[in-house]
Amino acid sequence: MDITTRIREDVEQRFDSARGSHDWEHTERVYNLCVSIGEKEGADMDLLKIAALLHDIGREEQDKAKGKVCHAERGAEIASEILKQHGLDDEKVDRITHCIQCHRFRNSNIPQSTEAKVLFDADKLDAIGAVGIGRAFLFSGEVGARLHNPDVDIEKTEEYTREDTAYREYMVKLRKIKDRMLTEEGRRVAEDRHQFMVDFFNRINDEVKGKS
Repeated sequence: MDITTRIREDVEQRFDSARGSHDWEHTERVYNLCVSIGEKEGADMDLLKIAALLHDIGREEQDKAKGKVCHAERGAEIASEILKQHGLDDEKVDRITHCIQCHRFRNSNIPQSTEAKVLFDADKLDAIGAVGIGRAFLFSGEVGARLHNPDVDIEKTEEYTREDTAYREYMVKLRKIKDRMLTEEGRRVAEDRHQFMVDFFNRINDEVKGKS
């Protein structure tokens, strides 16, 4: 059994209690995007695949802390322990944890390696388009937010509150993702997903105001 398969079997069970917006299915989608983008960008696929499997390993701690813990920073620490248990050398551990540490949108850590850039793009692509819209509403339900509130002052809202709606996530983060892509392939895929999302939120804004 190769190292990627062994790590997959180890890590998947740790997501049994994960919230739906950041569950194992999200990890699988990011993994598949990493494979697709990474092959085009000339990434080290062995390292990239492992980073993709581990990228959200710290997410549950962030959710329990209501955003006060950075899941990328904590995830890099947890991943380091897992990787060493599986016998990876220090250089590979450092390269993989760098990818994990830098994958978050709201983070001051900048992806430096090709693998880190691919993981960043793959994770962000799963936050936009049709899947991204679904995840945004799923997350808003998880934190008890209302369905939609286009008239709220976004600057006065906070994460993990009743006003942490899918639309707030769109205004604060999702609409900016297209311009944050780091790879050529990521930018190509983001264009179409971005436009789909823009059209959706324009439509829902009209519908809640009674427009046909």
